[in-house]
Amino acid sequence: MTLFTTELWERFSYYGMRAILLLYLTDQAHGLGLGESLGQAVVSIYGASVYLLSVLGGWFADRVFGARRTVLYGGSVIVAGHLCLALPSNGPAYAGIALVALGTGLLKPNVSTMVGTLYDPGDTRRDSAFSIFYMGINIGSFSAPFVVGFLRREFGFHVAFAAAAVGMTLALVAYLLGRRTLHGRGDTPPNPLTAADRPTMIKVSAAVFALLAVVFAWSAWRSGGVGPRPVVDATSYVCFLAPIAYFVMLLRSPLVTPAERQRVRAYIPLFVAAMLFFMLFEQAATTLTTFAASRTQLDLFGIEISPEFFQSVNPFSIVVLAPVFAVIWIRLGDRGPSIGQKFATGLLLAGISFAVMALASSVAGDNLASPLWLVGVYVIQTLGELFLSPVGLAATTVLAPRAFLSQMMALWFLAPAAGQAITAQLVQATEDASDTAYFGGLAVVTIVVAFVVFALAPWIRRHTDVREGSGVRETS
Repeated sequence: MTLFTTELWERFSYYGMRAILLLYLTDQAHGLGLGESLGQAVVSIYGASVYLLSVLGGWFADRVFGARRTVLYGGSVIVAGHLCLALPSNGPAYAGIALVALGTGLLKPNVSTMVGTLYDPGDTRRDSAFSIFYMGINIGSFSAPFVVGFLRREFGFHVAFAAAAVGMTLALVAYLLGRRTLHGRGDTPPNPLTAADRPTMIKVSAAVFALLAVVFAWSAWRSGGVGPRPVVDATSYVCFLAPIAYFVMLLRSPLVTPAERQRVRAYIPLFVAAMLFFMLFEQAATTLTTFAASRTQLDLFGIEISPEFFQSVNPFSIVVLAPVFAVIWIRLGDRGPSIGQKFATGLLLAGISFAVMALASSVAGDNLASPLWLVGVYVIQTLGELFLSPVGLAATTVLAPRAFLSQMMALWFLAPAAGQAITAQLVQATEDASDTAYFGGLAVVTIVVAFVVFALAPWIRRHTDVREGSGVRETS
């Protein structure tokens, strides 16, 4: 229950902030007063940074602190970030956003890892433990938009951010009080740095920091000065370059056998599909929030709702639909869809959801759209998530070269990072486009790519015979 409670409150904290961040950034009277497209870009880069920094969080847990201390440090940084946002001043806001992204990156990949270490591979309680753990995720993510949305509406943004800080503080209290129940799991790094490793680590770190400095300087020069925009651009470039660098490394490494190299090639279309899926899926916090706040009737069956309400539809749908999918996969057995077909179906559903958004925008015209349009969109995206997300890490482990298993796990996290980085650039480049054109254009592109992945599915299948079952993995 220690990790269940920790993750419940951590997800409450994360999704609470996610639900109101764009509203805060673009509020002219009580927020930072950014333009709509720049605010959306900042939120997208915040989300991309969480996944990008998850690579760093996994490395610190494996090589330096161990998972338990990395989670503790990450949670503490998150609390500090929320407290910065809770201050009745807009000055510390960007520092708060950066701290929350860093802390979540440290914490995110390691809590679920610790759940796995509590049980031996053959322990029958393992699946039940993960089921309980994911229920905690969904309870936290379902309740947060309601609570934080209410506080934002009644008391203002800073009180709402304070609620997220309280949620994360409760997570840390539960984590510290329940330390004994972890039985020492995650106390030590499994592959600690040695004295011989340190010179290489210093050189690599210096090279990475130098590259980041160059990218930021170039972005600042192109933007005409420092500010949110060059940070958005620089982070986008890093998120684009990182997966390309990973693939080049994997395909050129002498440690990768010819058979493994073929499996890495088979992984590329899956990565592209996941990247585009998350590009659309994660717009719940950006373009869909804007549509909810400015173009949607905030009244559902006679009940007043807030724009934040819609972000609770996905976790609720996961709880309802995941058992249905579990039964379907079990009954289909070997007759079920392959990995490539599941990825393609998930991407297709994401594209359909944006086609529905384009239709909703077109039908509404100058009027407000029914909230049922957005509810339907979130349900369709949840169906796509249930096709693509559970199989993602399974496919990653199957196709990973033996010498680079950990790096392939990091590569999977870079798919949503790159997807949200694309969104950050798109919302700025299409600032003058109508909602109908924006959603419709992305729908067409995504659906076309989905059919390409369908066509490649037999080729992908020849490189893996693994079929993933029913497990649902949290990806947001």
